[in-house]
Amino acid sequence: MLNSTSYGRELRLLTPSDFQTVFSNPPVKAVTSHITMLATPNTKGHPRIGVTISKKRAKRAVDRNRIKRQMRETFRLSQHKLPSFDIVIIAKPGIVEQDNAALRDTLNYLWRKLAKRCVQYQSR
Repeated sequence: MLNSTSYGRELRLLTPSDFQTVFSNPPVKAVTSHITMLATPNTKGHPRIGVTISKKRAKRAVDRNRIKRQMRETFRLSQHKLPSFDIVIIAKPGIVEQDNAALRDTLNYLWRKLAKRCVQYQSR
């Protein structure tokens, strides 16, 4: 059983094929001007995430790391509300200008939106 506040290896997309599965045909999407989330159902019994932030979007490593940290932390706190989906989070232009509080608000909004859409997708 997973600890509801952990963020271990089992909650991450680790291999390129994990990412490719989500990128190839994601049935569920949640989008804002700074972040896109793509999701595909999995059979693991819990959600998993992968994060992509290109150097084009955040030139400095310190910015990329700060953004990834916020993404992982909001996921850690929201994971118990999410169904069993593999989720890829993609950073878009302008994400570096968002401070931590704005980034957290955006991510929390997206987690709620994604959870709702995943449940709708599963109930079809």
